[in-house]
Amino acid sequence: MDFQNRVGSKTGGGGPASWSESNRDRRERLAALAAETIDLAKDPYFMRNHLGTYECKLCLTLHNNEASYLAHTQGKKHQSNLARRAAKEAKEAPVQPAPQKAGVDIKKFVKIGRPGYRVTKQRDPENGQQSLLFEVDYPEVAEGVTPRHRFMSAYEQKVEPPDRKWQYLLFAAEPYETISFKVPSREVDKSEGRFWSHWNKETKEFFLQFSFKLVDPAKTARPAPPALIPPPGRPSLPPPNLPPPPMPPGSGVPPPPPNFNPRMPGGRGVPPPPQNLRV
Repeated sequence: MDFQNRVGSKTGGGGPASWSESNRDRRERLAALAAETIDLAKDPYFMRNHLGTYECKLCLTLHNNEASYLAHTQGKKHQSNLARRAAKEAKEAPVQPAPQKAGVDIKKFVKIGRPGYRVTKQRDPENGQQSLLFEVDYPEVAEGVTPRHRFMSAYEQKVEPPDRKWQYLLFAAEPYETISFKVPSREVDKSEGRFWSHWNKETKEFFLQFSFKLVDPAKTARPAPPALIPPPGRPSLPPPNLPPPPMPPGSGVPPPPPNFNPRMPGGRGVPPPPQNLRV
């Protein structure tokens, strides 16, 4: 707002603005703000009449220009009418049911018992690889149902105490009960030709064969125990009657051995002469 170029004010002195001037400045600021956020082309209550002025169809007010209408949209009257119209439309609108989530129809069958089965243990004569062949009969399987199978860890089932040495192989087909087989918890070889399944629709038989991976004996062999080191024994005593150790140089003459006589050659001792011997 220009405070210094009003009528009756000095240059450089900003006198107090009147109420009308403050109100006009506020409306201009609101109109400028609304022009940045509101698109008049999408406003359903904005209308231009035959006189060239603008009307608000919600509040039934007339405006000389777009700035005046934009300032009106930020006013209390227009905002309260918008809230009243929204509440009326929400009350008159019919209650629509919530859209239902797309679900899968669960087919319920009456269980008729367990199917017949046959298990064959096999061993490859070339490399000794072990395998199992399962044959499960489903003579009264439901139409359009294909038997399924899966491996289950010992920690998934709740029938027996978990044991990591075993795993379970399950077969299921409606309306028969699900059956399971307890097999060793070894890694299954799923390479081509080692793992396959087949469903014979004519004979109503399901076949599954899988092989266990070969175990490298070098990896499973236990390392040899370390060699036992005998415990340290007691220090042995030197044998008796050993000559004395040599003396270091300059330490004197070593003591003579026992029975040493320097007057005899060879250093051998001679017994003393008898006392009653006459010469």
